[in-house]
Amino acid sequence: MNEKVVGDTPEQAEFRAYCSEWVSKNRPGPPPADRTSKTRPGVMSQAMIDYLQTWQKSAYDAGLVGCDYPKEYGGGGRTDCQRVANQEMQRVGTPGFPDIALQEGAATLLTHGSEMLKKRFIPKMLSGEEIWCQGFSEPNAGSDVANAQTFAEKKGDTWVINGQKIWTSWAESADWMILLCRTDRSHKHKGLTYFIVPIKAELGKSIEVRPLVKMTGEAGFNEVFFKDLETPDSYRIDDVGKGWAVVITTLMFERDAGGGIVAPAAGSRVSAGEPSATTIETGIIRLAKKSPRNGKTAADDAVIRDRIMQIAIRQTGFSQTNRRGAIKGLVDHPMRVAMQVKLVASEISQDRAALSLDIEGAASSLYTADKNAPDGGTWPHHYLSSFGMTIAQGTSEIQRNQIGERVLGMPKSK
Repeated sequence: MNEKVVGDTPEQAEFRAYCSEWVSKNRPGPPPADRTSKTRPGVMSQAMIDYLQTWQKSAYDAGLVGCDYPKEYGGGGRTDCQRVANQEMQRVGTPGFPDIALQEGAATLLTHGSEMLKKRFIPKMLSGEEIWCQGFSEPNAGSDVANAQTFAEKKGDTWVINGQKIWTSWAESADWMILLCRTDRSHKHKGLTYFIVPIKAELGKSIEVRPLVKMTGEAGFNEVFFKDLETPDSYRIDDVGKGWAVVITTLMFERDAGGGIVAPAAGSRVSAGEPSATTIETGIIRLAKKSPRNGKTAADDAVIRDRIMQIAIRQTGFSQTNRRGAIKGLVDHPMRVAMQVKLVASEISQDRAALSLDIEGAASSLYTADKNAPDGGTWPHHYLSSFGMTIAQGTSEIQRNQIGERVLGMPKSK
């Protein structure tokens, strides 16, 4: 497909044609059959990680990852071309990219990191050669990230870190972590500092990673314990006490509102041939058409059709809001779209998953290990997982409070 897209600049149009041709010839084959670890269900097997890293490296080498990053940090030096590459990769349903490096890690470093850190870490983030995780939440600092108590004490040119993080995805496989620490107990927000710390090299020494089992039955994330972990001062991101400002930047990128830097994003993380997301067209409607209902299918039920349309309307409105958010002249407050995106996306996903269970009916009680489960038990699994989405990055309740206070200027609730 080399069709010209309305709005593309000449550079983007030429790049789109290149990306389209490249992905049509280089889309990888199916992922390994053993997608998760047999010892820790829900954790990707090493074979799957290798598969995704190999795919990311090939896309990076072809110029489809990091297109808009400066060349001196391993990028392509292009202008607003990453979204073009993303669209072409997602159009054909390529595999996704692993870990958190592309979504928030590299962009945070580009914004706040020293020249040394940018040159050392960003190229391998973009290429996928190193895996990253993020250390923010703690047992008593979840949505209130600024309450973090993991402490970093400076000794010469080294910081010694003690404490605990929780809900840490990818910690079991990560080479590195971006880590928020307290460096001053006398100030809540001004007492925070942001670091890069080694993970894999310190496992079993100064770092312990323990799996946390979700209600899906999977160990999808972890708690991480630090005991006298050392990291050099040169691995500090921005100034001492400026950690909260760096956190805000990271969260902006995590919520897809990073001030013009588009994160590289391919398709589904678990499939190479399917569309990149569980969309209305490829997911719910297809499920409804094959789910029996009173001698017909769920798709013949007027109530189900109406509920599908309501989800589709919300999804379309969400997509158009995202488009608007990319145009500064159409955004009256810099945090409005950023905060809305996470809140609305997580709740639409949860409502869509709940609808899928109603469509399946009694069959929705069949889970992933049951050979008779529709779509391999994907939908019940998606429903159970969806509750984590309305908690992660700040609960929906916290998000609504922040929108009210920071965007709408409403008084703080007591």
